[in-house]
Amino acid sequence: MRRHEQHGKPHSRVIIWLKVYQSLTAGVDLSIEPTVRLDLDNEPQPDAVLFIEADAGGQTRLSSDGYIEGSPELIVEIAASSVAIDRSSKKQVYRRNGVLEYVIWQSYENQIEWFRLIDGEYQLLSPDADGIIRSGVFPGLWLAVEALLNNQMVQVLDVVQAELKSLEHTTFVSQLQK
Repeated sequence: MRRHEQHGKPHSRVIIWLKVYQSLTAGVDLSIEPTVRLDLDNEPQPDAVLFIEADAGGQTRLSSDGYIEGSPELIVEIAASSVAIDRSSKKQVYRRNGVLEYVIWQSYENQIEWFRLIDGEYQLLSPDADGIIRSGVFPGLWLAVEALLNNQMVQVLDVVQAELKSLEHTTFVSQLQK
């Protein structure tokens, strides 16, 4: 069972943020709580996955029975009671399988950790002076961290929508469509 305040509410905010990005980024797909076949031993069901579609050069494909196979470029987990698992064993499985970015929202601590895979290891990203973390995989996917944590969704969406008009994002979408 999942509690509203510790899981459902943060989950809905993450999905809104990712859905806005995905809706305006042709070649990128979003899934909520899918089974992801990473390897023979690991089939997690992350809270959200954002991935580049296979035809656009992504790391995943859909199996004949409709499951995601391979490593999504971005995985998000909402961690309440599962924080120890999400920060240790799941994180290692995602790292070994090449998930490029991994976000953990620790709901009890009300903090977000965003990791980027660099040279085979996860590096923790920090917000810039404006409190924003920028995806290295998805140009224009910017997160106003404190706004998300404090349910200031207008600000979260303003930040991501402004970046969806950037040259960097437009170039990314063009590359995905080739």
